[in-house]
Amino acid sequence: MEETDVLTKMAKASRTGNTSPKQEKKKQVCLKILRQLAEDGHEAAQKPGFAAELQAHFNRLPTRYALDVHVDRAEDVLTHKRLLEEAKVPENRPVFHVRAVQVLPVESQDVPLSPSGHKPLSKSRLAPPVFGSSANLEALAMDFNSKSVVHGEESDGSHHSDGSSHLQLPMHEVTFSTVDKPKLLSQMSALLADVGLNIREAHVFSTTDGYSLDVFVVDGWPSEDTQNLRRALFSALSAMGKGAWVKASSATVPSSPQPSQNGVQNGTRSSSEPSVDDWEIDISQLKCNKKVASGSFGDLFRGTYCGQDVAIKILKPERLNENLQREFQQEVFIMRKVRHKNVVQFIGACTMPPNLCIITEYMSGGSVYDYLRNQKALLKMPMLLRVAIDVSKGMDYLHQNKIIHRDLKAANLLLDENEVVKVADFGVARVQSQSGVMTAETGTYRWMAPEIIEHKPYGKKADMFSFGVVLWELLTGKVPYADMTPLQAAVGVVQKVL
Repeated sequence: MEETDVLTKMAKASRTGNTSPKQEKKKQVCLKILRQLAEDGHEAAQKPGFAAELQAHFNRLPTRYALDVHVDRAEDVLTHKRLLEEAKVPENRPVFHVRAVQVLPVESQDVPLSPSGHKPLSKSRLAPPVFGSSANLEALAMDFNSKSVVHGEESDGSHHSDGSSHLQLPMHEVTFSTVDKPKLLSQMSALLADVGLNIREAHVFSTTDGYSLDVFVVDGWPSEDTQNLRRALFSALSAMGKGAWVKASSATVPSSPQPSQNGVQNGTRSSSEPSVDDWEIDISQLKCNKKVASGSFGDLFRGTYCGQDVAIKILKPERLNENLQREFQQEVFIMRKVRHKNVVQFIGACTMPPNLCIITEYMSGGSVYDYLRNQKALLKMPMLLRVAIDVSKGMDYLHQNKIIHRDLKAANLLLDENEVVKVADFGVARVQSQSGVMTAETGTYRWMAPEIIEHKPYGKKADMFSFGVVLWELLTGKVPYADMTPLQAAVGVVQKVL
């Protein structure tokens, strides 16, 4: 049979050792999904070229999609693939899929695992969420069950699985796909809240070709009914209008901005300016899990926002002053306007003192600075070129939008799980004035251009100087001017003796 031949070829290819561990994981999961579909006799598995299509689906999504997806639910992967394909048609966006799901309470955790590592599916008429049930969801289901017993509620068969004596909390899985754009997660969260749904878990993925796949596990709908829930979501989407889901062709930044916390300039609000509500986060959905770095003015945490892995930069309240708040507002002002695969993605911010924080995507690979220090040898030329090209693409995008970074260095370049480099940390970045020149010293001495050190007018060439120092870092794996103090290095650069 054709699907057997395809499975054999994929299994053989996965043993060649010519792929990275992350690509290998995607291939293994894809192989399991194909095998599951073939065993189920699904017609998709018979389609010529389907194996390549399915592998392309996994390749366009991050590795964590393959790691998290429930391989026993192969049809859910087909649903995701279909939604992403439908989202390519502008008139369809956003496309969504709704289904009722069952979350087993904590007491059911002693069920033996299947060979795939997941609990086997129960004989109930409802499947679990596609990415499995987290401990939080299971605890929520257990809490609902306990309260039902306390209040003396009896099951009438409407919310429980066959053979179960426990009430089940009505839960649904809502999956969206549309073009990826800034503040999409906040838009989706607001949409679900508008129809009375509470987000209990979220899995948010961005594809390599600019689309999003967002999977939410929600409660708040009174029954397992999906038809009326679809109608409610469709009505809410219609009320928002198609324009809400259109991605701007490029981020436009005013050439001479005067940002303020309320977005008002010269007594009037610009119609092109997003309001504070467009990027203000719901602080109750934010969780800090682990401190990963600490500085003089703030701390960096790894955490979650609506279930998505994020990086959280929190300013220290005791260090807040007028200048620090101004820099914070400037960073938010810039980050919410940029969108590029080589610039760290802004998710939202809390702008209410003293709880000032900025939320961005979490970059699991750490900084290029740390990457260089952890290498036992110098970077090989292919890797060095990839890093340099990624940085140059990100900086070119910023400069096209008249943004000068002013603190470009290896420590402010971050790696994602696929070793794609993204420019980060816009704390001292500025939008270039209409005259094209700026003054004032900022940045880090070892990477700073001489015109900035001397307080002379400067432009985007200052970033080019810093980029040259970054290239030196990549080539040598060393800190620039390591045998000098920062001030000595600055004097040497200005006097052209270095």
